[in-house]
Amino acid sequence: MKFFVLVLTTIYSFSLSAQKIEILTEYNNTSIRGLSVVNDKIIWVSGSHGTVGKSVDSGRTWHWITVKNFEQNDFRDIEAFDEKKAIIMSVGEPAYILKTIDGGDSWKIVFADSTKGMFLDAMDFADEAHGMVVGDPINNQTFLAYTKDQGNTWKITNSYGLYRLSEGEALFASSGTNIKMLPDRDDQKSSFVFVTGGKKSRAFFYSPGQELNMIQGEQSQGANSIAINQNKGVIVGGDFLRDTISKGNCVLFTLNSEGIDFETPSQPPWGYKSCVEYITENNLICCGTSGVDLSDDGGKHWKHISNISFHVCKRAKTGNSVFLAGINGKIGILK
Repeated sequence: MKFFVLVLTTIYSFSLSAQKIEILTEYNNTSIRGLSVVNDKIIWVSGSHGTVGKSVDSGRTWHWITVKNFEQNDFRDIEAFDEKKAIIMSVGEPAYILKTIDGGDSWKIVFADSTKGMFLDAMDFADEAHGMVVGDPINNQTFLAYTKDQGNTWKITNSYGLYRLSEGEALFASSGTNIKMLPDRDDQKSSFVFVTGGKKSRAFFYSPGQELNMIQGEQSQGANSIAINQNKGVIVGGDFLRDTISKGNCVLFTLNSEGIDFETPSQPPWGYKSCVEYITENNLICCGTSGVDLSDDGGKHWKHISNISFHVCKRAKTGNSVFLAGINGKIGILK
């Protein structure tokens, strides 16, 4: 039995190293940063110019939508639940969250905020009912809102100054993945975590945030994305203005009853990365303008497999498929 497991592990590791990206489609000049993969067949994307796309056949064909009255809006994140229901987030200003229950034929505004400086960055859902949205700081206070009813209503949370950011510290709306809902944990002080960048780069598991060993100090630098699998996680970023720099672009962490342990990978991914995602417990994918990288040991070592630029990558919530999306409406699949 041990030999059989070893053989399977070796075969899977070899196949992972041989994987490549297959481009499925490109759509106009749309910049896609929102991606939600419901299962191996149903994929939703969102992006600039009020654009939403949907496939129900594993990405072979696509139905494209321009949301009426939102033709100039940039939908930087999307959360889909099935073929009919999805929620999209327009960054601002004003900022909007819209929901469809009929496959995108019609959209209802479920949140709107025209506060000066309002800019939404990302949202995440723990399940279909419970979700969080995070936005750039207003008066140095991180904007946070939550829903408990499938995104039908949103309530701004008053964090009483717990999530105050430093001057020049903010969040990147690069892939809709800089906030992550956490599973229920008796020893966890918060049900979510988000990461920041700019003048300072931190991870806010609770207050105060933990400074990350990542490149920071400039507006283009810092953490962009976080992925969590049980009690382990990976944070990626870098410098999007100098996207070939690999130093300080990735941090690994472990959650435990005593706190959080951080470490840096022995071999980081190549260049700036805007999104990271778990494929299995030990296999990960990350992407950015610098291309696509894979890891098969929990993020300790990364292999660069493609120079194709993507903003976001996601694995199917139910299933095994991994899709990517980026500039010029480009959508790909990990083969």
